[in-house]
Amino acid sequence: MVFGKNKLGLVAVAMLFVATGILSSCNKTPGYGRRTAAKPGKVSATTGAEFSFDANDSTNFVVTKMAKQVVGPNLKYIQGGRAVIGSQEQDIMAFRDNVERTVTIASFYMDETEVTNNDYKEFLFNMRKNVSADSVLKLEPSDKVWAGAMSYNDVYDTYYFRFPGFNFYPVAGVSWVQATAYAKWRTEYVGNLMREKEGIDSTLTKNQLIERGVAIPEYRLPNEAEWEYAAKAMIGTQYMDENQEYGRIYPWDGRGVRNPYNIKRKGKQGDMLANFKRGRGDYAGIAGGIANDGDIIPTNVYNYPPNDFGLYQMAGNMNEWVQDVYRPLSFTDFDDLNPLRKDGIYDEAEDYNTTLIDDNYRVYKGGSWRDMAYWLSPGTRRFMHQDSATNHIGFRCAMISVGAVGN
Repeated sequence: MVFGKNKLGLVAVAMLFVATGILSSCNKTPGYGRRTAAKPGKVSATTGAEFSFDANDSTNFVVTKMAKQVVGPNLKYIQGGRAVIGSQEQDIMAFRDNVERTVTIASFYMDETEVTNNDYKEFLFNMRKNVSADSVLKLEPSDKVWAGAMSYNDVYDTYYFRFPGFNFYPVAGVSWVQATAYAKWRTEYVGNLMREKEGIDSTLTKNQLIERGVAIPEYRLPNEAEWEYAAKAMIGTQYMDENQEYGRIYPWDGRGVRNPYNIKRKGKQGDMLANFKRGRGDYAGIAGGIANDGDIIPTNVYNYPPNDFGLYQMAGNMNEWVQDVYRPLSFTDFDDLNPLRKDGIYDEAEDYNTTLIDDNYRVYKGGSWRDMAYWLSPGTRRFMHQDSATNHIGFRCAMISVGAVGN
């Protein structure tokens, strides 16, 4: 009898294994298991209904397989993460408007170079087809930014934007408003080109394009935190797990503006790593100098080595507009995840006894060909009216990274 009970027990156990195997095999049939955007399965995990993958099917629930985000040209991927941003060196200007703090920046994309004269001329060419002559005139960069009462820079009024030799120099004389208009046009223009190449129905709405994964996120000006994070490119200073061996004053290693030659960069030891003003009246050093940056005005956007994110000219050459409205105390108000000041909430303009603080003043970053080395540090910040333009402020565009493909 004991043997019989054991035999019955073994039979029960065997049947349990069979049942478990059947259930397990059911769960392993196509359409079940871990889902990702690239591998959504064949059926719904919650209803068991079959998915349709035909974008033109209006009778069934359609799922779009997406292997990767559609990304526009000229963009470099900037992996997000935790960072300490702000002025981490001595605040010799005593502005105290960017005290260091820890934040987290989401992953995004950024132009590897500043927008060039050639890029901006393409924008104006296409705008002439769609808007009035008066509207195009408002978008043209200001030639007058080069004029000086006591200098002979007027020649650049005529040549800097138009002469082919300056095609791949950064555009100058562009206001924040004009830069934002360029980003908006670029989003539409690049999106249309991509959809034409893929043969996508041009009558689809924006939401339908997004649902099908064929609408690129908008090109836009980077916000201040994104710009600063991308400029410092601290990924080049990591060791072991999440430790960083040292900080950075500039977008490169070392405590100076010359190439120490112990970092992975092109060029010779002693070369200047940015186009900036070396001292009073000294824009480029002496002719034939070994360590001469050689550039008296802005230069080709690729002329200096990129930082560890692959971005060129994140210090010097041109300052760059960012999205943020300027407030001296933004650092006290910012969220610690993707900080951005869109307006003057919490730090009201009327609290300042000056006409220079209101929601029309925007931040610019990076230092330029006519700035001293202090302004090359990513933590420094200045501001100007969004309708103003100068010969030392340009811009580049950014784009959000949407979704984590493969997860």
